[in-house]
Amino acid sequence: MNPYILTSLMFGLGLGTTITFASSHWLLAWMGLEMNTLAIIPLMAQHHHPRAVEATTKYFLTQATGAAMLLFASTTNAWLTGQWDIQQMAHPLPVTMITLALALKIGLAPVHSWLPEVLQGLNLTTGLLLSTWQKLAPFALLLQMQHTNPTLLITLGLTSTLVGGWGGLNQTQLRKILAYSSIAHLGWMILVLQFSPSLTLLTLAMYLTMTFSTFLVFKMNNSTNINMLATSWAKTPMITSLTPLILLSLGGLPPLTGFMPKWLILLELTKQNLPLIATLAALTALLSLYFYLRLSYAMTLTMSPNNTTGTPPWRLYSSQHSMLLAITMMMTLSLLPLTPAAVTLLTL
Repeated sequence: MNPYILTSLMFGLGLGTTITFASSHWLLAWMGLEMNTLAIIPLMAQHHHPRAVEATTKYFLTQATGAAMLLFASTTNAWLTGQWDIQQMAHPLPVTMITLALALKIGLAPVHSWLPEVLQGLNLTTGLLLSTWQKLAPFALLLQMQHTNPTLLITLGLTSTLVGGWGGLNQTQLRKILAYSSIAHLGWMILVLQFSPSLTLLTLAMYLTMTFSTFLVFKMNNSTNINMLATSWAKTPMITSLTPLILLSLGGLPPLTGFMPKWLILLELTKQNLPLIATLAALTALLSLYFYLRLSYAMTLTMSPNNTTGTPPWRLYSSQHSMLLAITMMMTLSLLPLTPAAVTLLTL
């Protein structure tokens, strides 16, 4: 892609998200979301492959539906209450509609089925953008809203953690596995959203860090399915030995960073007298942990047949930049000791 066009599209992505962040009026927030969608569509369709075009079409239709629902709900709220302000949502009908519209935009279950299909049709770089940056603007709106229906959020959260764990069990494509991983993590965030928005922000930051490092590892090894993971030891042996720790951090195992948000969320749910919800969420995390263990097994304990010319690439100079991967990998593996500092920041 032409670098000038690429720069314009990336600027559009950043501007759309920033407009949504800064807006207090529903029309301005809707405009930011639309700019976001229109800026990423050429990036998704840049490889003229039928699968990429199909994924782009599905993404456009889904996002257009979500944006139309959001615009209709905000107009309904203005008609019922005379308010366009995001933080002045008082009527339960438009609040429920907007929550479902934003759930559709970020891919929460049960309106999630577009996300694995779309992510499967993209390359890893655009998939990384879709899994990280594109979640920020809808989450900014969810955090600003006054939620009047706690049952809806808990149902969405629990369903997402269950579907995210269950859906990834039988997959062999890494991008689909990462899509279901994204659904499960978003479910954890939505579970605690109404009780502690700052904890949701912390969980989102940890999710972005862990997902960033996972995508970068797969991109460096050029892996798109489980079988290709088995060949990575011949290309990057050091990254191959560290990747299982990244995957287990995504699963939430101590003493890795991913344990921090899950533990704090379970603690908060228990404080809110929801022990059953906390138990169910913890049990659904085991499903996700299973397919992360599958990936770890395929990467480190499976040997692919290699000839002599296939084994020495790790000794050759690599032109890929690895500084970003090194930073996010260290954060993914070693931020758990900073939990007391994170909790202190949440209580400020």
